[in-house]
Amino acid sequence: MTDTPTKQENQSKAENITSSSPNEQRRGNRNNERKRNRRSDSKNERDSEWQERVVQIRRVSKTVKGGKKMSFRAIVVVGNEKGQVGVGVGKAGDVIGAVRKGVSDGKKHLVRVPLTPNNSIPTLSNGRDGAANVLIRPAAPGTGVIAGGSIRTVLELAGIKNVLAKRLGSKTPLNNARAAMVALSQL
Repeated sequence: MTDTPTKQENQSKAENITSSSPNEQRRGNRNNERKRNRRSDSKNERDSEWQERVVQIRRVSKTVKGGKKMSFRAIVVVGNEKGQVGVGVGKAGDVIGAVRKGVSDGKKHLVRVPLTPNNSIPTLSNGRDGAANVLIRPAAPGTGVIAGGSIRTVLELAGIKNVLAKRLGSKTPLNNARAAMVALSQL
């Protein structure tokens, strides 16, 4: 006979080689997964304090050479209910992408709001953006948030519990939310 190995010997050698490598691969994968989980946990902890509410989603179109291109615009309010709030606008081809862009835009435009011990604002404030005027006035404990539309969302996510607000002029949600932000930034 020749010195060539038999089929059984070849198969057993191949099994030994493959059986040792999956264990090593599993160990390596576990370590990588743990590292990924640690990173994502710390990211989630940072983002968990922020709440986001979608004020409006609108389908918009742009006329191009081939017809009309549809996309979505999302107005999102982001806040931590501890005195920080922001309004963001995002546009994308799908709703989820528009909301994601709106959240990141809102986090870039944060405003600090001074809160009194009874979770109200310290003084009367008036904000204007475009044709929208917003009047925000402090209220006694137990009053609640008396405001309408997007102004209410901005005030709630800022952490204000007792306040009176009046929308004057335009009814546009984006301009009203921005006018509320201007009023809060003047405090």
